[in-house]
Amino acid sequence: MRRTFLALIAVALLGLVSWYGLHSAPDNSQVAAVLRKFTKSDVNLPDQPEEWRGRIDYPKLDAQFAAMAQRSEMAGLAVAIVEDGELRFVRSYGVVDRNTNVPVTLNTVFRWASVSKTVAGTMAAVLSNEGFVDLERPVARWNTSLRLPEGAEKRLSFEQLLSQQTGLTKNAFDEKLEEGGDPQTLRLSLATAPLQCQPGSCHSYQNIAFDTASEILTQAAKRPYPNAVIERLFLPLGMKSANFGMAGLTGAKDWARPHNGRQVRTLKESYWRVPAAAGVESNIVDFARWLQATMGARPDVLPESVLRIAQSPRVNTARIYGGELRQANSDAKYGLGWRSFDYEGRRLIGHSGAVDGYRATLIFDPATRTGVVAMWNSNWGTPFRIPFAVLDSYNQRVDSRWLELDNQNR
Repeated sequence: MRRTFLALIAVALLGLVSWYGLHSAPDNSQVAAVLRKFTKSDVNLPDQPEEWRGRIDYPKLDAQFAAMAQRSEMAGLAVAIVEDGELRFVRSYGVVDRNTNVPVTLNTVFRWASVSKTVAGTMAAVLSNEGFVDLERPVARWNTSLRLPEGAEKRLSFEQLLSQQTGLTKNAFDEKLEEGGDPQTLRLSLATAPLQCQPGSCHSYQNIAFDTASEILTQAAKRPYPNAVIERLFLPLGMKSANFGMAGLTGAKDWARPHNGRQVRTLKESYWRVPAAAGVESNIVDFARWLQATMGARPDVLPESVLRIAQSPRVNTARIYGGELRQANSDAKYGLGWRSFDYEGRRLIGHSGAVDGYRATLIFDPATRTGVVAMWNSNWGTPFRIPFAVLDSYNQRVDSRWLELDNQNR
């Protein structure tokens, strides 16, 4: 069975070689090197206290994460921390399902929600870097299903689409998607939607319109968008659990059920039907691999030129998050599916996401190559504070209080 699996991977690698446009087949050493990346064991993951080393106070954070997972608002939680470019901490807490109390493990698959937009933006940057996509080309020239008021799709560029500059009111028609509406039909009907500003002149966050990217990237890659991402990004990065769609979640042996407080929610397919906007799921280890790659640790897959295209800011946005977190950040901007903002004198990059019963976040400091990914299967927003507590610890801030939750209502 193992030999058969490796043979299939080798065939897939040959397909990847042709995709990259190479004119000769890889030699055996090249194939062997990539196979090692695919089959490398995860036994050395830093999931035990004796393996936690660095500037960050990992034991303190571990205790805080464990306490957070015990809250009535929570079910399960998984966190990974990259410090100075290296994975230094990965840990799971709580349960996948409050009805069964089965614990979360490092293999538990969660949804990325809108962190999926970083994948779409990065994929567009890859194809742009290789000359397959012109980011300045108007969306209409790709013959997509998107229609905007006054035919603005004829002027709006792919770059502006990915940086959320459609001009539509925030989250236009999301409620219709949640009611079962077909994304392509909804994109056609956006021609009658109200505008927040003239298309191309401001930031207005979208899901349905943003997923026009899946249509464009399907055409550019000459294969379905999810397939292109898996072949070009996830498999080369060794992200074996990363997938798209409801079946990608429920087909996993170990997956987190959605919760609202103590109530287990019913899965709905709605946001999986906009894969570029919210379609990805994986376990925490593969989420950490994505974090490291998008920090620049895997230039063989994501060279610096690609990351620069994807992550460079294109448009100003309002401050992100709410409450105290909103007050703590400033100068927020949006790139190709990537956010950036200032926090405590440092420029941070990342994205966060939320769908019913799941939350996810990815935030890092490119200057220190230190960052966090976290996923949890509840609607509670407080864990969005986790990256800020971690970065405060790295920067030796003694007054950080982000995870002191004793005063919050249970």
